[in-house]
Amino acid sequence: MTLIVSGMFCLGIVAIVHFLEEHLVSEELVRELDFTINEEPKIEQASRIHANTRYYSTRSGNLAIPQRFLGLPEGFSEMVDGKEAFYVYKRSHKGHEDLLVEDQHEFEAREQTMFDVVLAGFILSVIGSWGLGRLLARKVMIPVRRLAQQVRHRDQLLPVAPRLAPDYPDDEIGHLAAAFDETLGQLRLSLERERLFTSDVSHELRTPLMIVSTSCELLRETPHLTPADQALIARIVRATAEMNDLVQTFLRLARAGQGNSVQGDKVALENIAVEQYRLWSPQFEAKGLLFTIEEEGTSRGRYESPQLRTVMSNLLRNALHYTETGSVKLILMAEGFRVEDSGQGIPEEEQERIFQSFVRGQQTRGEGLGLGLSLVKRICQQQGWEVSLESSLATGSCFIVKLGMGG
Repeated sequence: MTLIVSGMFCLGIVAIVHFLEEHLVSEELVRELDFTINEEPKIEQASRIHANTRYYSTRSGNLAIPQRFLGLPEGFSEMVDGKEAFYVYKRSHKGHEDLLVEDQHEFEAREQTMFDVVLAGFILSVIGSWGLGRLLARKVMIPVRRLAQQVRHRDQLLPVAPRLAPDYPDDEIGHLAAAFDETLGQLRLSLERERLFTSDVSHELRTPLMIVSTSCELLRETPHLTPADQALIARIVRATAEMNDLVQTFLRLARAGQGNSVQGDKVALENIAVEQYRLWSPQFEAKGLLFTIEEEGTSRGRYESPQLRTVMSNLLRNALHYTETGSVKLILMAEGFRVEDSGQGIPEEEQERIFQSFVRGQQTRGEGLGLGLSLVKRICQQQGWEVSLESSLATGSCFIVKLGMGG
């Protein structure tokens, strides 16, 4: 904007100079021509009026008009002859033509000096405006940057986070800080309600789960149980254990970042993989799918049992739901594991959203709510693991979980 304003100002000066040049010089030449014509007794003596001005006329042979000035229009005009430039004023008077010619050299030198001054002023104004603009912008942006850093800080989501508005004056930045305070306050309340809900529900489920588990242990001691009864009790025990793991996982997620969470039991990856293979094999077999477990590398880390079991179980459940024919592979690696299926795959436009809550694939089956993969993502983030997806409509999907070194 400074460049545009300064440029227009300079162009205006140049236009004014040219306007004044034409009108002022024209008026001056008219006055001098009138004076010269009125001095008829003297016009025979010399045609030079001033150092840069000459008078020519058809009145006298001594004042004959030079060839190069013939044919000029009536009135004021500028003429360039090689390296010379002249102001010429021509007027017909009493049957004679009178010309007053003024050399532009002196005027052009002054004009060039003025143009140089204007150009220097333009450059200095642009540089000065740029420097002043940067200084003002830096001064104005300092509180904006500080506010942005405060908003990005993770402590702003804590229930006791200090307000931002008191640190700023009652201006636009202060109003923006107050708006952030209101929005962050609503977000903190929402997160706190979600955390309390998850924590309360998980805590209340522990008692009935303990009752179910204890009842199963008592049932096992009952004499004369048939094999069918024992198998049914075993299924209840496994389901109870799985629900207990989910409760522990939800409690850990609800208490994440509070610094008072308790470390759970840690197990090797191979142990959880074998356990899940035995648990899910009957369901894959019942659906006519080939379910295999393969080992590409040996993981030496130990990981929290409830979280690892929940992640692997949800990925296997997802593969079971979305694979109609073919196979599902649970492949163990040195840095984690992956679950490969031969299903229809996930379209590329859905892959970025597949880990979001309540997002389900287009080929949805079953009664899922679209929370399994979202839970997997949150557990991995809380544990410092990485989960990724590789999928194509031709070969199926592959979920890769990198567990790191472990404890």
